Amino acid sequence: MVIAAAREDAPAAVPLPLFGKACAATLLLGVCLTVFAPQLLPRALGMVAVCAGMIVWGWPSRWRCLGAALLGMGCAALHAHASLAGQLPAGAAAIDHMLQGRVVSLPDHGARSTRFLFRVDDDAALPPYVRGRLFAMGWPARPDGSEDARRHVQAGARWVLHARLRPPRGLRNPGGFDAERHVLVQGLAGSGQVSEPARARMLAPASGVPAWRERMAASIASQVHGEEARFVQALALGDTRALTQADWDDLRALGLTHLIAISGFHVGLVAGFAAWLAAWVWRAWPPLGRYWPRPLGVAVAAVSGAALYAAVAGFALPTVRTVLMIAVLAAARCSRRRVTVGQSLALAALAVLLVDPLAVLAPGFWLSFAGVLWLVWCLPGRDSRWLRTFLAAQGVATLALLPLTVALFGQASRAGPLVNLLAIPWWSLVVVPLALLGTALEAVVAGAGRWPWQLAAGCFEGSWWLLGYAARSPLALWWLPQARDAALLVALLGVGWLLLPRGSGGRLPAVLLCLPLLWPAQSRPGEGEVELLVMDVGQGMAIWVRTRTHRLLYDTGPAAAGGFDAGERIVVPTLHALGEGRLDRLVLSHGDRDHAGGVAAVRRGFAGTPLLAPQGALPGIDAPCHAGQSWRWDGVGFQVLHPRPGTPYQGNESSCVLRIVTAHGAILLAGDIGARSEAQLLQAPSTLRAELVVVPHHGSDGSSSAAWVTAVAPRLAIVSAGHGNRFRHPRPAVVARWQGEGAEVLTTADSGALRAWLGREGLHVREQRVFQPRWWDAAERARSAAILSAVKQAADGPEG
Repeated sequence: MVIAAAREDAPAAVPLPLFGKACAATLLLGVCLTVFAPQLLPRALGMVAVCAGMIVWGWPSRWRCLGAALLGMGCAALHAHASLAGQLPAGAAAIDHMLQGRVVSLPDHGARSTRFLFRVDDDAALPPYVRGRLFAMGWPARPDGSEDARRHVQAGARWVLHARLRPPRGLRNPGGFDAERHVLVQGLAGSGQVSEPARARMLAPASGVPAWRERMAASIASQVHGEEARFVQALALGDTRALTQADWDDLRALGLTHLIAISGFHVGLVAGFAAWLAAWVWRAWPPLGRYWPRPLGVAVAAVSGAALYAAVAGFALPTVRTVLMIAVLAAARCSRRRVTVGQSLALAALAVLLVDPLAVLAPGFWLSFAGVLWLVWCLPGRDSRWLRTFLAAQGVATLALLPLTVALFGQASRAGPLVNLLAIPWWSLVVVPLALLGTALEAVVAGAGRWPWQLAAGCFEGSWWLLGYAARSPLALWWLPQARDAALLVALLGVGWLLLPRGSGGRLPAVLLCLPLLWPAQSRPGEGEVELLVMDVGQGMAIWVRTRTHRLLYDTGPAAAGGFDAGERIVVPTLHALGEGRLDRLVLSHGDRDHAGGVAAVRRGFAGTPLLAPQGALPGIDAPCHAGQSWRWDGVGFQVLHPRPGTPYQGNESSCVLRIVTAHGAILLAGDIGARSEAQLLQAPSTLRAELVVVPHHGSDGSSSAAWVTAVAPRLAIVSAGHGNRFRHPRPAVVARWQGEGAEVLTTADSGALRAWLGREGLHVREQRVFQPRWWDAAERARSAAILSAVKQAADGPEG
């Protein structure tokens, strides 16, 4: 009886808060389980998860966390399916369309092309898969360099364009930029290129917020003299078009990329200023409180200021997320309930994730929420010693965000902790307010923004002159090898341990937990073994070769004048992701831009590397590459088979052919040689036998002759070529020729980067797209669609 009475008097289980921190954390967990899975949850299961999650989450019980997780999984799956459905079908061929729509971004007028975002009208006359979609459009310059209508493209203008549209397709390399993920986050349907510039015409002049932003950017450029105008444009309008690659390199080295354009932090500053101004108005005129409560007025002012500033920034995704967060916090404040900073952060996370679950793919999501979360956890709520609080916040942010920075960008700024002590208060509290003041005055009276803009430029110039020395120091930027995904979780645990209060345990184990991320284990070839990586550089070639203690780079990828540079964008970051801090030798097969375009960037990134290339291929060669040269590294022999010494340079036919010989087989790198050079090499067919060959000239008809293929007789033939290239490489007849000799043929266009090992255990190969699968990978989705189509055709056939 006593026990029964005690049971009856026991308090009922208290349900978790509906919008509490626990539900926000589990909702985030559910979203991440779906978004970062290799395969996407089917749409039907996503709908079931949403329905079940809403029921369990809404029911007052301790199981609300489970409901939030299910809801997160389902929302992420449905949102992902909708995003993929909004893109052009993966694997579809490029198609020409006549499009009518509006330029919604600031056009970037380069020397070779003009780039802009183009929103197609929702017109019933257009195909359904392009109506209302957003495309990244390019308008190439005329071959003769004369002016054309592309220079008249303005933000906010309406145009009719004849364009060739392509579905999203990116390059895949270890540690490389994931272009297809970027397209998904930005909500793009694909890319396009104006195919008939003469038929393009403007329907309506520039108007709206985009046109106003472009006019303001032009006003800053005309009224602020000097190079600092481009930084004022970035800080005031989020316009980074004028920033050079050198500027971005310096900003990354200093750890200041989060400050140079309009960021969530700056939106928060504007919202805070608007709230302070509204509160001052209510204090100055007390009768106003009779008609409109002051807390409500302050909240509305904060949200309005943040939304206005986001519009000035062109509604960039980080600013939109920040506005949503501020709106949620303002609503919580207006509810007249006491809300802690942690609860406010949980509400903001719930709002962002429910509206846009794919926001977790953006680095800004993690850096912003994680930064605030660490500060809330580590710092006291109130401390009158503001300098100590600022220094402590900077230290906590630097240490706590280090694992995320390394995992997201593969690098960290050694100078960042000290540089941010100066840049954050100076830029955010002096330069940015002056730039915004100039923008506000210019919006009211033309020419009134001159003095604030010039003052902002002067203040920025003083700090940039000082920081430039630190940015150009070789010790400023710390590149780190790519680590396993689990290393990030372990490092976060270690950082959390380090940030615990004193007396919470030894710090050495916490430091050891960070080592797998900061110094990941590197498996290197043994004596007499070799490792090779054929990078995915598009229509070009870049091959990294490593023995036990030496490394070599064969070709540097393509580059276009004033445009894409594979050496800078792909080769150097990939080598850093592989843990390479130096190169022992750089070999260029020949001087064509698809093979040697990135040589300048590679030589900047790896200064002092000896350069070998055919005589006459390009200036600055340390030694000519010719037949008869050989060297030996770690039990692996390197032999140059072509060209013959003293022969004049003949472009492709003078390609440096390199044979790598081990006790377990050979690898043949043939550049762009054609049938004529192949015939010369066939005079000594015994020197051509190889286990692996990189197919010459990207698999063109003019190479890979039948006799050459028979002499090489590889087990694996790799083709380095771009997807959908205009040369239609590799040609089907060439692929069939290699396959006829028993070789497996793999292409970088389909597989991404291809990594091979030749050693005691034989020949092994790894395809980047298969090794790191992503559900947004266009190549894999196209392959799956092709398989399903073939199965359907078989099922619909006579026997089906």
